[in-house]
Amino acid sequence: MRVSVIGCGHLGIPHAAAMAELGHEVIGVDVDREKIAWLNAGECPIFEAGLPELIARHTASGRLRFTTDIREAADFAELHFIGVGTPIDADGRSYDNAQVFGAIRQLAPHLDKACTIVGKSTVTVGTTVQVTALAQRLAPAGERVEVVWNPEFLREGHAVEDTLRPDRLIAGVTSAEGEKAIRAVYAGILDAGVPLFVTDPQTAELAKGAANTFLGLKISYINAVADMCEAAGGDISKIVEILGIDPRIGAGGMKPGIGYGGGCLPKDVRAFTASARQLGADQAANLLLAAEKINETRVSVAMGLITRAMGDRPVKGAGVTVWGAAFKPGTNDVRESPALALAQALQQVGATVTVHDPQAVATAMIRNPELDYTDDLPASLDGADLVVLATDWPEYMKANPQSLADRPANPLLIDCRTILDPEPWRVAGWTVHQLGRPGK
Repeated sequence: MRVSVIGCGHLGIPHAAAMAELGHEVIGVDVDREKIAWLNAGECPIFEAGLPELIARHTASGRLRFTTDIREAADFAELHFIGVGTPIDADGRSYDNAQVFGAIRQLAPHLDKACTIVGKSTVTVGTTVQVTALAQRLAPAGERVEVVWNPEFLREGHAVEDTLRPDRLIAGVTSAEGEKAIRAVYAGILDAGVPLFVTDPQTAELAKGAANTFLGLKISYINAVADMCEAAGGDISKIVEILGIDPRIGAGGMKPGIGYGGGCLPKDVRAFTASARQLGADQAANLLLAAEKINETRVSVAMGLITRAMGDRPVKGAGVTVWGAAFKPGTNDVRESPALALAQALQQVGATVTVHDPQAVATAMIRNPELDYTDDLPASLDGADLVVLATDWPEYMKANPQSLADRPANPLLIDCRTILDPEPWRVAGWTVHQLGRPGK
């Protein structure tokens, strides 16, 4: 098929490359001329495993190209994916759908033949109905323009894998033609046995918010239990194992630490909470709000652990190394990163902070230029009074505690992601503290 992808960010770029990998002819559209130039040169402006190779391969073959001209995309494609951003609104609760409606206003006047618009962006329930009315009113093709909502479930760091081999697809449709278009564009994926849930648009819109918010609830729940372990002297890692073996619960998503961040979970939990309130489901809203509040306290909880671990030595004036800047491993995205928030909190109480990250130093420097950065892991420890592990990159789990023990002034490690086996570190002379686990 001939496909366009409107919006080339963390969602749109992997989706465009994956569509080309599936055999479609793809044109990506974005207003950022510099980004478009990079992409057409076969270079990828974001870090995602496997994505640079797809971009290079399919721009070279001519199957994938990028433009700033939305008229070119309208003339070219029979199916248009909308993958623009929906950040949180000025009220701090709802999605700002301005980019979605802006994309429709730019695209629709050029649609003079039957086509399908497929929304990928995460939106408030009811958006598909509004988008359909706007597109059909502005398009010369009128009601021959179909609108389908097909929410994405990409995990940053796994976006290519999750697009090409998802665990499920959802299509919120209002007609047989819309369903037909979805089955055609995803034929290669559906033929591999991936289930497709065909629903009404409202169900599709709610399903995305429900999935992300449930994950936020799990993370906040296990962090609340970690706080109880901290107070009682229990071991959160053992509790995760005990809960995770229950098939009704499962260990997926139950990783105690300093909370969730990034461009999806925080805004999705807030917006889903707001939707529950607007729909009159007040008890649901109160439950979701509790999960938000727990997540918002995680940096303060970590600061408390750090203060206790330092004992008589003040954090003010200490040299602190923070391992991690990205909100999660596998990406250079630092939006709402708990790791950066913790680094900033340490600096604000007077610590001298150096941040290490395998991929996100450049993006973190833009967001928090007041901090010091390095991409040299051993050198990041030199002279440190305290090391704080804040993003669970595999590089930190694989680090050799023996070879690193002589680098800091004080081999004190606070594992805020509870990912390390503390025993090898302690044998090597480190003092290790973890959230929700007894410290030694």
